[in-house]
Amino acid sequence: MDDSAIVSLYLARSERALEETAAKYGPYCRTVAANILPDDRDIDEAVSDAYMAAWGSIPPQEPARLDTYLAKLTRRAAMKRWRARDAQKRGGGQLEAALEELAEMLPGGTDPAGTVEAKELTGALDRFLGALPTEQRRVFLRRYWFFDPIDDIAARYGFTPSKVKSMLARTRARLMDKLKEEGYL
Repeated sequence: MDDSAIVSLYLARSERALEETAAKYGPYCRTVAANILPDDRDIDEAVSDAYMAAWGSIPPQEPARLDTYLAKLTRRAAMKRWRARDAQKRGGGQLEAALEELAEMLPGGTDPAGTVEAKELTGALDRFLGALPTEQRRVFLRRYWFFDPIDDIAARYGFTPSKVKSMLARTRARLMDKLKEEGYL
């Protein structure tokens, strides 16, 4: 079933939408969650939470790209579960490694000023990513949005792991320069 038909089922509030979503995107959502969570039970729960979030948000949302929308919901659900877990048992190391690589560029705190700064930082990050060549942007997002392991990224794009590592290091350095230039660091 194509995405527009699945979205139409959501809009019609047909429970079949969830079945079709699971049939078409179940493995994809599991992969997104598995890059964050180490436990199959948690992965299943995160995927289920994502499906329920889709059910609760379509309508009013009508995603143009159902795969991207589901990835976002799955990532959000997996991150929520990850935060609830003990730090020693998280994500098979991928989440910690990715966050550690970006640690000096991430804002902290939950105060209102920090929230405004985080939103402004998001805009700066969006501008930075939009200016990157497609290949660099995809590698960056696979690592820091989907939390893919370096070896998986290398295999996906036909690179060596060392090329991926150096590409990420150069991109992080450019991002740091950009954030310093805009006054975020």
